[in-house]
Order: sequence, then C-alpha cells, then structure tokens
Amino acid sequence: MRGSLHAVVFDRSGRTGAIATDGSPTRTGPTSLILDAVRQLEAESEPPRWVIWNGAALTTLVTAGIRPRRVWDLSQAHLLWVGGSTASTQVVWAVARGLDTATIPAPRRGDLFDLSAPGSDGDDDLLDAAGHLNPAAIDDGWPTTAHLGGFAELAVVAARAQQDLLAERPHAVSTAASESGAALLCAELGHDGLPVDRTVMEGLITEAVGPRPTNEADAARMRRERDAQVLDLAPGRPGVDLRNPAHVREFLRSLGVQVDDTRAWNLEPYRGAHPAVAALLEWRKAERIATTYGWNWLDAHVGKDGRLRGPWTPCDGGAGRMTAGAGLHSLPIALRPGIAADTGHVLVRADLGQVEPRVLAVVSGDSALAAATAADDLYATVAAQLHVDRQAAKIAVLAAMYGQTSGTAADALRRMDRAYPQAMAYLRAAAERGQTGQSVITYGGRLVRVATADDPARQRALGRFTRNAVVQGAAAEFFKAWALTVRDALRPLDAHIVLCLHDELLVHAPQQHAEATARVVTDALAAAAHHWSGGAPVRFVADTRVIHRWSEAKD
Repeated sequence: MRGSLHAVVFDRSGRTGAIATDGSPTRTGPTSLILDAVRQLEAESEPPRWVIWNGAALTTLVTAGIRPRRVWDLSQAHLLWVGGSTASTQVVWAVARGLDTATIPAPRRGDLFDLSAPGSDGDDDLLDAAGHLNPAAIDDGWPTTAHLGGFAELAVVAARAQQDLLAERPHAVSTAASESGAALLCAELGHDGLPVDRTVMEGLITEAVGPRPTNEADAARMRRERDAQVLDLAPGRPGVDLRNPAHVREFLRSLGVQVDDTRAWNLEPYRGAHPAVAALLEWRKAERIATTYGWNWLDAHVGKDGRLRGPWTPCDGGAGRMTAGAGLHSLPIALRPGIAADTGHVLVRADLGQVEPRVLAVVSGDSALAAATAADDLYATVAAQLHVDRQAAKIAVLAAMYGQTSGTAADALRRMDRAYPQAMAYLRAAAERGQTGQSVITYGGRLVRVATADDPARQRALGRFTRNAVVQGAAAEFFKAWALTVRDALRPLDAHIVLCLHDELLVHAPQQHAEATARVVTDALAAAAHHWSGGAPVRFVADTRVIHRWSEAKD
C-alpha cells in the first residue's frame, strides 16, 4: 500500500480539524491551518494516503481546492467487507476492531428520558469500557471538538485493522483503495459539475416541451396541448389520462392493441398499428423531459456557471456501481447536445467495449474466452467458435451472464458450455449460491448479500441476481480502477473527469491537450487492466473520441 497513513478529520462546524499519523504528534487547530498542512504534505514527492471516516472530509478538502493523490475511506472499505450501502461510524469502528456490533452503545437523545445525559462519567473518554466509540464523543458521525485529535488517531488504527481484515480476501485491499479513490472522485464530480451549454439546452427543452411556462395555469395548458397530440388521433374517448397506466391500457385496447405492460419497449412493435401509438411513444419522450428534465430541472441543477451538479455515491449498495442524482446518469439522448465543452476546451469521451464478457474471462480464468478478447469485436470471435451468427453469439453471452436459459438462447448456451466450460461453471456456481440464500464475493472482494427464499420462483431470481452480480460487480471494480488511473494521469494536463456513466468516461480538457488526453485515457486502460487482472491475457478495448458535444460521441 503506497504512501504512509495520515488521518484528517474536521468537526461539524468546519472550523477545527486534526491530522494524525503514526510516529508524529497529532496536530489540532483551525481548519485553515489543517488544510495548509494537507497541502504541504500533498506537495511531497511521495504524498501520504489520507484516512477519512467518510466522504464529509473529502468534501471539505475538495471545496478548499485540494485534490489528494490517495485516500483510504473507512466507510467504503467497511462496505466492501460487509456489503450493503450504509453504516454508522460506530459500526465501522466496531467491525474493524472485531467488536460485537450488538453491544454498540445507543446514541445520546438529549431528552428527559436519556439516562446517560451529558455530564455522566466517561464523557471525556473517546472509547467506552468495551472498546466502542463513546456516543458522548461523536455527533452523527462527527467528533466533538474536544475529541478531534483522538478521533484522527483512531482513524489510523481502524485503517490498519481494515487492511488486516481485507487481506483475508484476494484483491480486497487493492479494491478498498480503489473504492476510496472512487469516493474522492465522487466528491470532485459533485463539486466540478458537468459543463452545459445553457443556450442550447434551453433550446432543446423548448423544442421538446415548449417555452418556459409563465405560471402554473400556463404549464397546465401546455400539458393539455401535449396530450391532445395523442388523444386527437383517437377521438371519442373522453377522460383518458395518459399518465395513468390503467387508462393507457384501456386506451390502447380500444385501438386494437392488447398489452399488459405499456412500457416503451413493449409498445414499439405496435408503432404502426395506429397513429396514436406512435404519437404516444413520442409523447412519452416529451413528457419525461417536461416532468424530469424540464425547466424546473434546469433551474434546480444547472448553476449560473453552466455546470450540472448532483450528488454522487461510489457504491450503489448492490454490486458496487457508482451512482449519481440530478439526472446525471439518465439524461435523455435528446438533451445530450446541451452537454458541451467550455470555450477553448474539448470533451474526450471513452466507452468500454463489451466489458462484461471480458471481465468474465478474467474472473473465471477461462483461457478460451480470454483468447476471444484479443479481437476488437469479441462477439464475432465467439460466433466463429460457436458456429452461429454474431447476433446469436451475443445473445448467448448475455444470456449466460443474466441467467436466461430458454428460448433462442438455449442452443447457443449449450455450445457455450462446450466452448467456455470454466466461465460457465463460474457463473453456475454463483447462481447456485444465490438460489440457496448464500452471499457471493466479487473478484475484488466485495460481499454481495442475498436473503433466503422458500418460493422456487424467488430462488431462481436470486440465482440470476448473484450470477450477474459477480460479473457486474467485478466490471464496476475494473471501471473504477480505470477511472482512477485516468484521474491520476490527467494531473499534468489540467484535465478532469466530469462524468462516469456505467462503462463510459467523459473528460474535460484544454483544447491544446486534446490528443494528449485521449492518449492518456487509452494508455490508462491498458495499465489498469494489467494491474486489476494481475496480468491476465485479457484485452480491454474502448472507443475514445475527441468531441465538443456529448451528442457527437455516437455515430
């Protein structure tokens, strides 16, 4: 683990902080002085790895303009070990130290029925007699000012204990460092935002749903006009509410379209059955923009500096994907022209190709599947090996990872069993664990918990979940390793990652560093793949392009 461990903590007020490390006196003082100390240590040739209890400290650092090289986030390392998405500071400490979480003392309520009110014996102690964090010393995860130094010292103790725990699982220490880096990247993404061309975005919203309404009555009129574009194509059906799924089903049945599910992909085959069906599909696109990405969204989430900001989390609590709010992970394609580089800058967009089957080749150790990754188009190689067409091969690979075993995939899956026995056995073992209510552990060491079920249908669903979780979770781990490798390599170019979208990176870079940034992204993929896979003979590919607007990324 590179870099010595230095812990940094701040109190809730943000006015005081502390730095602790092994072998040196703990420093406590005004936040400004603590931040200056962090800057000085970051300027060293080998900066420390900063231990933080949770993302709050990262927000403080990033807001102050400090971008640490390396961090160890105790909360993210904890979640890797135990699974789930949330944990209190007391639980993080207890698990790291091997304490019984059932004996964690209750937090102070501060009311008349709180029998351990302030002033009780032991208030001055950071730990209680059992070794748990004393509730009197912390407030919703924040240390009291009097305990800042001790809290920082305990962070270093907890980090070393976590590393000892995680060493019991292959790759887990490295993954915890990566998860911690992802937490730092999330703080930066939330602070920096995604560049938006407001003029273009306003034009796109106007085109989709009309001009900005002047008041609620005007907004209601515009909703009626949008609805009329569908309902007027099938007159004589009063009272239809297009926002009510039951009404929509009845409306469609009256047009001769029988569906139980009115989602877009189920309606698409009926687009030509009646003009109102096609109009309904278009209405849905406009309605989504109007209700989720319309004028209110623009005002709420795009700042005066032309940046779209939302909350980011490094782990979704399932298999481990990064998540984002404010529509950052689900922006409609129609609005993507509004995401644009600043003047004198470019966007470098890189999208991993066929990443999950390539990850499967690594985690399963299947040499035949690994050999297939040498091609840019893995599915074409698989098709040749299975003696099927490319589409059938793609269906077979995806069906294997997502648990489809019947229909058009059945024959190709039997061929997959013969061609890639190790990969299929790996997936089957993961599915069997889920079906029997057993947790699975990803390649990087993340525990993915499942519940037990008596219902056979539920058991099969759990099996499909765990079958996919071991692949999707590992893919998320690889993506973060790549993103962090890119982040570090971009530092000399004054370029920054501005979006992480599943398997896609978007980097904002000065125009003069456009080609250098694209090379960094490509080179970082090879470096991250080698490190993450332990040198496995598996090739990862990405479509990398220099663009000015996000919409230019697709052909």
